[in-house]
Amino acid sequence: MKSTTRISAGVLTGILLGFALSLSFGVFANKQENEAIPLEDLRAFTDVYMRIKRNYVDYVDDTTLLENAIRGMLSGLDPHSSYLTPRDFQDLQIGTSGEFGGLGLEVGMEDGFVKVISPIDDTPASRAGVRAGDLIIRLDDKPVKGMTLNEAVNEMRGPKGTDITLTIMREGADQPIRITLTRDTIRVRSVRSEMLEPGFAYVRISNFQSRTAQNLVEEINKLQREGNGLRGLILDLRNNPGGVLNGAVGVSDAFLEDGLIVYTEGRTADAQFRYQASPGDVLKGAPMVVLVNEGSASASEIVAGALQDHQRAVIMGTRTFGKGSVQTILPLRQDTALKLTTARYYTPEGRSIQAEGIEPDIKLERLQVSAAETDGSRPVTEASLQRHLQRQRATEEAGEQPADNGSLAQRDYQLYEALNLLKGLTILQARR
Repeated sequence: MKSTTRISAGVLTGILLGFALSLSFGVFANKQENEAIPLEDLRAFTDVYMRIKRNYVDYVDDTTLLENAIRGMLSGLDPHSSYLTPRDFQDLQIGTSGEFGGLGLEVGMEDGFVKVISPIDDTPASRAGVRAGDLIIRLDDKPVKGMTLNEAVNEMRGPKGTDITLTIMREGADQPIRITLTRDTIRVRSVRSEMLEPGFAYVRISNFQSRTAQNLVEEINKLQREGNGLRGLILDLRNNPGGVLNGAVGVSDAFLEDGLIVYTEGRTADAQFRYQASPGDVLKGAPMVVLVNEGSASASEIVAGALQDHQRAVIMGTRTFGKGSVQTILPLRQDTALKLTTARYYTPEGRSIQAEGIEPDIKLERLQVSAAETDGSRPVTEASLQRHLQRQRATEEAGEQPADNGSLAQRDYQLYEALNLLKGLTILQARR
């Protein structure tokens, strides 16, 4: 009895005080708020702990009970604070480096179910049509209700080539949707780009890693060399769940000459940061359009908010996810760690993104455009009239090829509209 009480109380106090003190110290005054440890509450915890040890139907070892207590304490704070086991800690480090195993989903918890924040580009999940906002209610035949987020994530991971069936509730669907996915090694390509039309470039950032800003600048420089300069850029942050804070700061800095990018506020001095832009705009002032949606979260919202507040880009799409908190990884003993929410971040103008998101300058819902069905007749135009004048062919002889905007509109309507807006901004800039 005495030994068990010492173990439970000592570990619990270690949780509260950074594994540095024991109950033998009595009352410990918090340096910041001068609050004492609630000894009566700790005794209540010890009492519950001992009753479980004595009376639970199956034997449960001390490590399992105490880890569950830690997880429960953190899960009661907010959806993003958690206890990281050695495997979780390793997975987090692998994820920020850009390679991990699984289905390619960024997920959270909502009402006891796994909620898809966004599928990662070019992964089994994105190829199978999993969408941001989907609720996963079953993993194969196992109900998700009752699982922790880590348990659900571990269930979705597995050896490459093995299958798992997700049962999904989707807004607008009459009944659950079952999707079978084949697990694969997920190698996240953080930045990819293409030239939509001569002078108009498209850059997609799927998540923010430690090298994202550097890769972005490399891609834009490559596009500028290929296209003999850029007249405008579309930056696509749709379904980008976030990632490394410094990656978002670096991406914002690439387009800003000076000023504040983002700042954080928390209870401790270590949680107070202000990030300033350095001179140099990789686009040299060319117009920008940033695409966002409800799957754009965290670091994506930092970039969108900074460029919006500095009037450097037009934000187009739908309201973003609204994750405006900072998580700090605090390593503990035996390769475990604490992921703890330590601050909120704010846009340069002092807007809090938390639970609000970024409201786009131009709201544009996701639409599906298809070719209209006709009776085969064509509209009457000048070219339909007999003996019409033939057009001069100087444009074609000069080598210019008109873009196939019809196919772009059908493939990605929001991108199509962003390109049209970017052309308008370019025209206005030239006239000024």
